[in-house]
Amino acid sequence: MTAQEWNITLFTAGIAGLSTLCILPLGLLAAWALAKYDWPGKSFVETFLALPLVMPPVATGLILLELLGRRGLIGGWLHRVFDLDIAFTWRGVLIATATMSFPLLVRALRTGFEEVSKEYEDAARVEGGSGPQILWHVVLPLSRRSMAAGLIQAYARALGEFGATVMLAGNIPGRTTTISLAIYQHVQMGRDASAYRLLLLSVVIAFVAIWISEYFFNPARVHRLDERRIRASN
Repeated sequence: MTAQEWNITLFTAGIAGLSTLCILPLGLLAAWALAKYDWPGKSFVETFLALPLVMPPVATGLILLELLGRRGLIGGWLHRVFDLDIAFTWRGVLIATATMSFPLLVRALRTGFEEVSKEYEDAARVEGGSGPQILWHVVLPLSRRSMAAGLIQAYARALGEFGATVMLAGNIPGRTTTISLAIYQHVQMGRDASAYRLLLLSVVIAFVAIWISEYFFNPARVHRLDERRIRASN
């Protein structure tokens, strides 16, 4: 592995982790609202949030570029007021990966929230619990496996993102190049050895992330730990 390849790998892994953390608060709120409440326009929001899953990633990236580029509505304002650029910077990589992985996180969290029995929530309300307290102390602990699955799915999606990233952030060496972009570039230039090394590293990172999730949140293992806690408390 060359120093450049290590830098690309660390950059990609770091961006994927940061984007996953950034979308978690909004993902929790969105999943909670979709799972627990009925409100006008809910179906529209559900469809809108799912769009990145079915649209070509380059199309999503083009929309982001139109919004966040220097001539875009949001990007132009940020550049004029704060001298802050999004497109073709590491921030563009962060936003592209976050956008593409957000629907996966919301779907996993929503599934977990919907599986929590309403009886537990009603009991918490009887004890005086507010909505945020019920979410934090009741729903989240009971849906931790779904949360772990959603985080892992979001991280893995961010790790392998290509289309939206290349549109919004480009492939600037040392600034916006991720593992996926580097693999594509190496293959195009006939540097197969470098491409395969980065491929192996991406597989290892994804494998470790999924293994950690399965180990710590495997239903059988969690059940055994819960039984041990109950016996210890008795």
